[in-house]
Amino acid sequence: MSKATEKLTFIDLFAGCGGFSEGFLQSGDFEAIAHVEWELPMVRTLRNRLIKKWDHSEDDSYKHVVHFDIQKTDELIHGNWSEDSRKIYEKSNHNEVIESGLKGLVGEKKVNVIIGGPPCQAYSLAGRAQDKNSMEYDYRNYLFESFIKVVDAFKPELFIFENVPGMLSASPGGIKVTERIYNTFSEYGYTIKKPENLTEAVQTASDFGVAQKRKRVIIIGIRNDVVSDGLSLKNIYDEIDNQKSKKEVTVSQIIGDLPKFFPSNKLSRINGRNHSHKPENKNLPYDDSMWPRFHNKRDVKIFKEWVSKEMNKKPMDLKIKFYNELLEKNSNHAKYRNLEWDNTSQTIVAHLYKDGLMFIHPDPKQARSISVRESALIQSFPFDFEFIEKMGHNFKMIGNAVPPLMAKKIALSISKVYKNSN
Repeated sequence: MSKATEKLTFIDLFAGCGGFSEGFLQSGDFEAIAHVEWELPMVRTLRNRLIKKWDHSEDDSYKHVVHFDIQKTDELIHGNWSEDSRKIYEKSNHNEVIESGLKGLVGEKKVNVIIGGPPCQAYSLAGRAQDKNSMEYDYRNYLFESFIKVVDAFKPELFIFENVPGMLSASPGGIKVTERIYNTFSEYGYTIKKPENLTEAVQTASDFGVAQKRKRVIIIGIRNDVVSDGLSLKNIYDEIDNQKSKKEVTVSQIIGDLPKFFPSNKLSRINGRNHSHKPENKNLPYDDSMWPRFHNKRDVKIFKEWVSKEMNKKPMDLKIKFYNELLEKNSNHAKYRNLEWDNTSQTIVAHLYKDGLMFIHPDPKQARSISVRESALIQSFPFDFEFIEKMGHNFKMIGNAVPPLMAKKIALSISKVYKNSN
């Protein structure tokens, strides 16, 4: 176990743009050995963050953010990539990683913690509702097996497995995911909460100062041979509870002071993007992440009416009637929802890359959906975190991320229990 004066080390799997990593680094108690992600826009964003914020050289960022498909787990761990893998990934990775894999990258270092959240679509209730087989045959149901293989290869004292609450009821192949996870980790020598107790592992981001009602299952595992009176699941979960705040942070507190963008009668085109809105401050420097997406006149009208009439607070039948009358449809669903200044936000989701109908700005005069920067701030990404990809990719990576502030509080909990157990 690491000495109290040393930083603990971690590997981040399914790293995305680095929300989980960002929180652990912000804690000041952890250093990252590797981040593994296969979607290149996310890889580029995370590398950029490590360079701009965490003092990595460009060479180090290529070395430590590994662009690779974790399903090829043996290649990822041991290197000696196949010819097919080399063709796909060689240009986006450091040669040392290709030759020696994570084993070579870790070297003689000890891995204290492995963190990660496999893609959650196959576990989410929304995902299962949209699939005729309830995602039973979706490969993403089994990505936790790749997570387990990496854990087994490095045998950290702890791991943190993050996912959506829908996983608690998912049963691909007729076997509950929670039972698969519990049994498999038990076989590999780790203690986690029993399946029937995993509801206790559901955490809400707003409890940690994030302006968002985002619920996630945080499964913590401890290697059996290091479990003690000091280092125990109870102590870690109790310390996580101690990190929670009693006062919720509202949307107004997070984005209320940002520049305003109002509908424009004249279409403008800046940096290759069409804009339906213009900033209140004509001298505002252009920042792609701050500007809202383009909205047609019909949507602008609907957004303004929806917020002005406080449709969020109306019964569902009136919401559906509003939707159908304005769009001349016959739907059983109302596809609009706005954020409210004095409340926390609903869960920021990756679907934002398609449209912002469920994330209408709370100011009716602005009549728009939230911007990339606003969604990132609601997710608790720092203002200086740069989202450098196209808007769709940026929304997707933000929606899929672990809120950094929530991750930071979890990291602080773990480091405190470590220190107290030494």
